[in-house]
Amino acid sequence: MVHATASITRTELRRTIRAVAGNRTKLLLMVAVAVFMLGPVTAIGLLFLPRLGEAAANGITADTAGTVTNVVTGGTAVIWLFLVIMTAMRTVTTVADVDEPAFLLLSTTVRNAVVGVIATELMLFAIWVLPVTVLFASAFAYGAGTALPVIVATVLIGLVLVTAVPVGFVVGIWIRHLITVYEPVARYRTLLFAVFWLVYFGVIATGGFNTVLQTLFTTLQSSPLGWPGHVLLLGIPGVEPSAMGLGGATVGTVVVVGLAVAVAVPSARIHWFSDPARTEDEEVEAEPSSDRLAGLLSGAVSSPVRTVTVTAIRRTKRAPIRLAYAAYPLFGAIGFAQQIIESGTIPSFMAVAFCLYVIWAAGVLFTLNPLGDLGPALPAVVTSTLTGRQAIRGRMLAGSLVSVPLALVVSIAFGVVSPLSLEQTAALVVGTTAGAVATPALASGIGTAFPRFGSVKVTNNREAVMPSKTAFLVYTLGILLPAVAGLVLYLEAPELIAGLLSSLSALTPLSEVVVPARAITVGAWTVLIGGLIAPFVSYRYAIERFDWYALE
Repeated sequence: MVHATASITRTELRRTIRAVAGNRTKLLLMVAVAVFMLGPVTAIGLLFLPRLGEAAANGITADTAGTVTNVVTGGTAVIWLFLVIMTAMRTVTTVADVDEPAFLLLSTTVRNAVVGVIATELMLFAIWVLPVTVLFASAFAYGAGTALPVIVATVLIGLVLVTAVPVGFVVGIWIRHLITVYEPVARYRTLLFAVFWLVYFGVIATGGFNTVLQTLFTTLQSSPLGWPGHVLLLGIPGVEPSAMGLGGATVGTVVVVGLAVAVAVPSARIHWFSDPARTEDEEVEAEPSSDRLAGLLSGAVSSPVRTVTVTAIRRTKRAPIRLAYAAYPLFGAIGFAQQIIESGTIPSFMAVAFCLYVIWAAGVLFTLNPLGDLGPALPAVVTSTLTGRQAIRGRMLAGSLVSVPLALVVSIAFGVVSPLSLEQTAALVVGTTAGAVATPALASGIGTAFPRFGSVKVTNNREAVMPSKTAFLVYTLGILLPAVAGLVLYLEAPELIAGLLSSLSALTPLSEVVVPARAITVGAWTVLIGGLIAPFVSYRYAIERFDWYALE
């Protein structure tokens, strides 16, 4: 059993590390998160922990010792819950969907597979958590003048991980079983996921997350979840840990691990050997909405254009995960949501930003990868009688049909709620609607010039064909640059920008270089006019590229 479990752990760990190391985008995102989110926290911790260690070494009063005990036990309980939730989420999305299950489950027992998978997750979490723990504990130990905090902190993290990961695995595998095997739930799993993420981001945006966190921190201080925290108190001078807490942490660890693994084995057996729910039968039946759309377009556009439009919308309706990337910019709005809720109004710049997002999204829905979106059908389509004009117009029409109503609703709603005047709201509505019509044309040429034919992972276990990063960048700049140029001209800001550039150049060796306001005005007009012409040029290029595309 030990040999089989160790073999599974090594294999799964190796696969995960290779997958992360081989994905440069994911690796860069992880580095960015570590630098910009964990970096400041680490810097603050390394600055203050030595002082706290020195203060603890100089003596702690009884009141202070009680506060330290509450903080440590409450923090330990919250960290344990966080690790359980993270393990459950990873189990739902990745871990419970084992690679090559036919080979793994036939080559060894389910018990060995479960223990190996849990051990892999434990190792992965340890790779992230243990170095940070040792670093912080070393900073505290440096101030306290003893190495004991490093030892007990390492033991504490071991106790927390070895109990939280198995429990999270059990919770996660049953959640996955419900949404993939139990048909009444599996049928609506997409809606459930959407509701879950809406509630999750809503709680963060409204500040409810801090309230929940504070409540858990206070409530769980004296609960069994806080008992492992008394292990850490052994390394803090002047604080006496509870003997019951130490004993409860030791005995509780053994009991929790044993029960979790005992429950995990039959749970995994039930899930891994169950047939998935059959929820796709309805998708292959006739779709009344698509038929109605085809009927509405029958008198307005030609049959090939109508077919391309309806097919693009139908494929997206059946697999909405293909458009997950269109929602990425919305994550940046979470930081402003609490401010909007508290003030009861939307700032003018936010109203414009949301409308600009709708304009941007109109192009990425169907036209930012016209060739790559065809997938295996590409050879049949490009060698058929379908012309480039018909193919591109069909995808542009699909984008406009979806985005123009959205542009009207969003621009009117944000214009009314924001402090914008009636004239400014009217201009916002017209500009957003016109942009939603123009950007599909702009995206068509850019997506044709920089196509992507291979699929990428959108989530841990779902793949989809997405536009290339180059197409995203060029298309985004094609919208932002004219928008900024128009804003500069609208605000009559060339004089201000020229003065700012002169002030900045005075601090550099290029102090004699002066950028006149007239040059900024001419540049802004050039960019704006170029941005207005670009959709027509891009549309013509997409047609020519589609007509003359050669299969390699």
